[in-house]
Amino acid sequence: MFVSLNWLKNYVDIDQLSPEDLAERITKSGIEVEGLERFANGVNNVVVGYVESCEKHPNADKLNLCQVNVGEETLQIICGAPNIAQGQKVAVAKPGAVLPGNFKIKKAKLRGVESNGMICSLQELGVEEKFVPKEFASGIFVFSEDAETGADVTELLNLDDIIIELGLTPNRSDALSMLGVAYEVAAILDVPIRLPHTNYHAAEEKTGDHVAVKVEASEQNPYYGAFLVKDVKVGASPLWMRNFLMAAGIRPINNVVDITNYVLLEYGQPLHAFDYDKFGSNEVVVRMANDGETIVTLDEQERTLSSEHLVITNGKEPVALAGVMGGTETEVSDKTSTVLLEAAYFDGQTVRKASKAFDLRSEASNRFEKGVDPNRVRKAGEKACQLLEKYADATILAGVAEFDQLDYTEKTVTIWTSTINDRLGTDISNDQIADILRKLHFNFEQDGETFTVYAPTRRQDIVIFEDMVEEIARIYGYDNLPFTLPSGGSQAGGLTKQQELKRHVKRFLEGAGLSETVTYSLTTKDRATQLLSPEVASDLVSTVSLAMPMSEEHSTLRLSILPEMLASVAYNLARKQSNVAYYELGSIFISKEEKVSQQPVEKLRLAGALTGEWLTHPWQQEKKSVDFFVVKGILEALFDSLNVEVTFTQAKVDGMHPGRTASLYIGDRAIGFAGQIHPQVQKEYDLKDTFVFDIDFDYILEVHENQPSFAAVPRYPSVTRDIALVVDETVQAGALQATIAEAGGKLVKDIQVFDVYQGEHLTEGKKSIAFSLFYQDPARTLTDEEVEASYQAILAAVADQHQAELRG
Repeated sequence: MFVSLNWLKNYVDIDQLSPEDLAERITKSGIEVEGLERFANGVNNVVVGYVESCEKHPNADKLNLCQVNVGEETLQIICGAPNIAQGQKVAVAKPGAVLPGNFKIKKAKLRGVESNGMICSLQELGVEEKFVPKEFASGIFVFSEDAETGADVTELLNLDDIIIELGLTPNRSDALSMLGVAYEVAAILDVPIRLPHTNYHAAEEKTGDHVAVKVEASEQNPYYGAFLVKDVKVGASPLWMRNFLMAAGIRPINNVVDITNYVLLEYGQPLHAFDYDKFGSNEVVVRMANDGETIVTLDEQERTLSSEHLVITNGKEPVALAGVMGGTETEVSDKTSTVLLEAAYFDGQTVRKASKAFDLRSEASNRFEKGVDPNRVRKAGEKACQLLEKYADATILAGVAEFDQLDYTEKTVTIWTSTINDRLGTDISNDQIADILRKLHFNFEQDGETFTVYAPTRRQDIVIFEDMVEEIARIYGYDNLPFTLPSGGSQAGGLTKQQELKRHVKRFLEGAGLSETVTYSLTTKDRATQLLSPEVASDLVSTVSLAMPMSEEHSTLRLSILPEMLASVAYNLARKQSNVAYYELGSIFISKEEKVSQQPVEKLRLAGALTGEWLTHPWQQEKKSVDFFVVKGILEALFDSLNVEVTFTQAKVDGMHPGRTASLYIGDRAIGFAGQIHPQVQKEYDLKDTFVFDIDFDYILEVHENQPSFAAVPRYPSVTRDIALVVDETVQAGALQATIAEAGGKLVKDIQVFDVYQGEHLTEGKKSIAFSLFYQDPARTLTDEEVEASYQAILAAVADQHQAELRG
């Protein structure tokens, strides 16, 4: 909301404060002032001039030689504006004047002829072009004949105005009007408020003889009032009104439209003017639109309506989209002589649906959506009639054709002084509360410390006790509320288990050489279902798409971190970053219903992607490319640091290489996968060999248990035995390792694979896997017999479970 201080002075006395101090007082009372700027900064020595003569420049076809009376003297000025003419009153910057942008006016010669000053357009005086009336948009500004020659234009054009921009929260719809701001400032400063009058001379002829109102959707439109205004002379609105509209960010059009906009800004009540002769009926019918019905709105766009949209009709077809925008068929033009003026109360949710459906945000829809004052609806129409009578020479017909089921009652809230003091920690007296209610212009009844407050209808945000506590606090002054230091013992904050583990994982992976990424949680619909971990895919029913996505690239909630991460890898590879290693700890979103009526389940996942060379030692001519075992080694070390036992099992996952992918398990629970992405997917993303992992981190948090990190250094020697086993090539080393660990007992502290062989001297279909076994007892020295017994138990177990033979 842009508030003109010169306009505001019509209602309250604010001269006691500087604009900066006033802005600070408003902010401290609860409405944030987001900006304060001068309407046209840096204009001086610009006066009203009368063009006594206007002739063509002797040496230029597009220039005019003007003699301009500026009061004390007549100046010769050369002007190139297309609308300059003899007999006009114009804005003249005399020699020595300074215009916005520190543009100084000097005497000059143009094509050999002297020019003493400059005839100015509004843009040159600092008014933004989008707010300049269309008739002056490409030329100079012309005053009305009653402008005094030689008068300073600063006050005439409101150039000395200061604009305050208010950042309003949705509940403070009352401050979307000049009167609402005036009430607020009057309460803050404790000064009287001057309210406008709405008197006009009504003709003997009655509106009801020409217009009838029928409302078929009373819930959406509880009040509709139609005023009939005849003998309208459409023209320019008065200069003061145009000045205030431009200061508020609205371009002046003509007196009829400007008056409806002025009243909207003054009262916060939108109005709409129809050309009565184009209306096509003597009856105004308000109803819900029919599905497929159309209307061409004032922006010349055809809108297809639905049964959710409220429309104003002539009984046959829509002529306006209620509360949002009128139609072109009944638009007021220069030829309009009779105006049907609408003052109505429309349901905010209904207006919001239409505004959102057609992407039409207007000053009117903004106010209806947030709520207008029921007691100002008809008054606003009467105010517009008063202005039309005065500035459009109109005849106002008596009465109003209206439909009225509107609730005008004030909400009642009971407050207690002691309870307010308990809430605020203050010691406010009954008299102080009564005085605050007086400043707010709230009617009330007092019985000791009990106040029954009647919240005015303009303050629709006042509903419950807490609302009144806020009102008392902000007018009392937030700065006056007492403050104390916390009492009692204090305790240092700490990290939760989840925070600790997340930090540990990040430190570990970054220490291993990976960089963290943060990718979008939104992706395309196709990518959303790519590279899903099997346990996610089995739990999934449908994807979750946004109702109004900003783009197709970010339209669907992700089910895997990997697709967007691979896109990031591809982006960097295309920019010559050949070795990339990324990880991300983030959420995926799983819906378990066909139609998403509840929020999707959010799951925390740990994902990574690696490509290129993992190890490079040029001076030793050593290189190591990323492969499956690099990724597996990183994960094994990570899980070991978390004291979580994870096993790897060969698996097939959609989008992954069939022979280089493993599922990860904790016990019998699948927690994700790791491996190389399928060559076809690599081609799709324009990648080289790329290896990824995707892990259910929520389950890691669930099973993780803190264990002592200290282990004493063994005092007794260890024994190492190697064993080479010949098995079928389908047998996995991990399965053999698990059998060895179980059969070997507690004495076997570590098992490492150090060789895999397949080829000469082995039967076809067989392979040899060699393990190094590490035996130790921390309490004593092992005997050869104990080690041998364990060794034989292992041989028997692998022979029984895997048909393994000791390699000779």
